[in-house]
Amino acid sequence: MTMPSLSRYLPILDWGRRYDRSAFTGDAVAAVIVTIMLIPQSLAYALLAGLPPEAGIYASIAPILLYAIFGTSRTLAVGPVAVVSLMTAAAVGEVAASGTAGYVAAALTLAFLSGAMLLALGLLRLGFLANFLSHPVIAGFITASGILIAASQLSHILGIEGEGHTLIEIGAGLVAQLDEINPITVALGVSATAFLFWVRGGLKPLLRRMGLGPRMADIGAKTGPVLAILATTLAVWAFDLGARGVAIVGEVPQSLPPLTLPSFSPELLSQLFVPALLISIIGFVESISVAQTLAAKKRQRIDPDQELIGLGAANMSAAFSGGFPVTGGFSRSVVNYDAGAETPAAGAFTALGLALAALFLTPLIHYLPKATLAATIIVAVLSLVDFSILKRAWRFSRADFAAVSATILLTLLFGVETGVTAGVVTSILVHLYKTSRPHMAVVGRVPGTEHFRNVLRHEVETQPHVLSLRVDESLYFPNARYLEDRLSAYAAEKPELTDVVLMFPAVNEIDLSALESLEAINTRLKDAGIRLHLSEVKGPVMDRLKRSHLLEELTGEVFLSQHEAACRLGSPANLEGTA
Repeated sequence: MTMPSLSRYLPILDWGRRYDRSAFTGDAVAAVIVTIMLIPQSLAYALLAGLPPEAGIYASIAPILLYAIFGTSRTLAVGPVAVVSLMTAAAVGEVAASGTAGYVAAALTLAFLSGAMLLALGLLRLGFLANFLSHPVIAGFITASGILIAASQLSHILGIEGEGHTLIEIGAGLVAQLDEINPITVALGVSATAFLFWVRGGLKPLLRRMGLGPRMADIGAKTGPVLAILATTLAVWAFDLGARGVAIVGEVPQSLPPLTLPSFSPELLSQLFVPALLISIIGFVESISVAQTLAAKKRQRIDPDQELIGLGAANMSAAFSGGFPVTGGFSRSVVNYDAGAETPAAGAFTALGLALAALFLTPLIHYLPKATLAATIIVAVLSLVDFSILKRAWRFSRADFAAVSATILLTLLFGVETGVTAGVVTSILVHLYKTSRPHMAVVGRVPGTEHFRNVLRHEVETQPHVLSLRVDESLYFPNARYLEDRLSAYAAEKPELTDVVLMFPAVNEIDLSALESLEAINTRLKDAGIRLHLSEVKGPVMDRLKRSHLLEELTGEVFLSQHEAACRLGSPANLEGTA
């Protein structure tokens, strides 16, 4: 394999050759900032996934390293994220009880399956499949997931046991245990939540007023969660609040990620197959969206198929190093970008920082209250909630509004798996519905020009014996019959009709079903004494038509332009004005 082809699968060979001191400085600074941010996030997302806190750190070491080798984004920060952690908890909770060895094994297996699927999609260059999940539906799913995540963390804020994967189950569980609320936990959790909300909007301006520069003030604002963790951990330790019912993280192993093995039980693999597929789709869509947004700012290029390979390798490594499914995180990636990361080496340095934290800092989080981690999650995910998507979808497209609404409601009422499945299905159904009823316009010539426009929108000239119909969609099996029905209706309305011209400037594809419909249209019009013509047919479409019998049996002609068709089928003297 030559170097260019090898670097396609190992992007590190490309950017690594040009690595210099300037890039190292930017990457190192970014790594320090992201590491500080990632430690509390990793712990919190492990808690959200129902796993021991150290699993969050483990899931942020090897996956970052593997992505740095195989990924194409210079600034994407890979690791646990809120939505995927919630989906992990929902999927694994169906096959094993939380806190058991079986639960951990199932999480490893889920990461392995997700990684294997992503790798396969990347190697087969099937990254385009993610396009079938529309962005409005994704926004709806993330909004609903944000609400579910925030609701699921209220039990930790209140100091009670929480359960359930739907909004109704979570709400019912909270109401049933209201008499068991721990006031001290509530005080810690509410204080941490209020502080973190204030940090988001108030700490940076305060630091600026104190004389710090814009960049240092921004870095200081990003350390808000660390300050909350330090303050509440010290409070629990100083006043022995653990003995008064405050749930704490407890002992965390002081070690590097262990070598672990996922389960290859056929029964478990079959149970987790669909959840792994859904996690892969959602994770990839979220990751590629962030990566492309940040790459565009620096005019860099992202290869979606190679991103699949990078994320697949990251998830596979998580399965063998005590982690759980991961993907590219929005907030971490933005921080990584803003902090000056130049290459994926910033991720490798972040992994080194997290490895040092796993070795030397874990004893310091023994007294960390779970309420603080819950506050970190709540503040992070509520920024994902965006109900404005409903308003925008309603104004722009009723079909998209129905898809987004269904996704949000089903996610809240029946859980994330049902919600994301509904999102995938509704995205495809909306696409099929829209393309099954393609826009078609009867057109006429704009006076004094060679341009043809919709007779309902412009003052145009038409020929009474000629029907010119512009088809604004590729023709395939869902819409082929629709074209037949529309033409039959038009022909019935115009008894003087002698010629029909199908104008194909927007037709990029014609499948076999559509070809058979065109042949049927040609036959029916011929029986009615009407000729069928085509105009402005694209080259690839014409190549395909030449391999059929349609052109041989066509009763009319194929015109290069609609203007040529109008000139050949009627003279200006026969034109009549049409509004």
